[in-house]
Amino acid sequence: MEEERAFDPPRFVVHSQVSPMRFSFPFDAGPFVWLLLVLAFLALVFVVERAMFLHRGLVLSSDFIEGVRNNLRAGRPLEALAACEESPGPVPRVVKAALLRASSGEEAMRAAATEAALLELPVLERRLGTIAAIGRVAPLLGLAGAIFAGFDLATALRDGSVYGSADGLLLGVQGALATAGFAMVIAAGCALGHHFLVGRVRSIVTEMEIAAHSIITFVRHELPEEKPRQS
Repeated sequence: MEEERAFDPPRFVVHSQVSPMRFSFPFDAGPFVWLLLVLAFLALVFVVERAMFLHRGLVLSSDFIEGVRNNLRAGRPLEALAACEESPGPVPRVVKAALLRASSGEEAMRAAATEAALLELPVLERRLGTIAAIGRVAPLLGLAGAIFAGFDLATALRDGSVYGSADGLLLGVQGALATAGFAMVIAAGCALGHHFLVGRVRSIVTEMEIAAHSIITFVRHELPEEKPRQS
């Protein structure tokens, strides 16, 4: 018996290792993150579309006004109006409105330019309010997602379910933090995009004011003084 025991093969105890659950964004972040993804996509589309639109509408008033002045000096008012129609953006439209009232006096020209500028403002500011609203709503949705995730964790701990394990708790905490963090990133992106677009709108408004003042001053004061000199 002792000899048989001496030749017993050694026995190894194999300990099974359970790999911890890995967090995968956005699949493990909860239902609120999908709504945040939709808002992020809409905000990105709106910012890109507005940036491209405002870039096309930003015409340097100095170069444009100089071309209009040359046509008016040469006695070609129709060509000056044609240049306004062919040029893109709100600045040429404001100048055109002022030129169409050139025979009615300076006040009429300023009133026409102001009216045309007021009509352009809603077009320039389109979707800016939506971008700002997304930036304000996103943190609230992220906070709501984190609160509901915390509620689910508390329920799991109370019930003693399988989700109450260490891995399950950490996965829930990661989901809550990821939802809140992603919402803050969306809010920051919307704030930066809104600030950039508002700056573009202000630049275009400034260009409209400069162009209107320049063309009105030229038509009502500088051009009448140049004609006697040329004659």
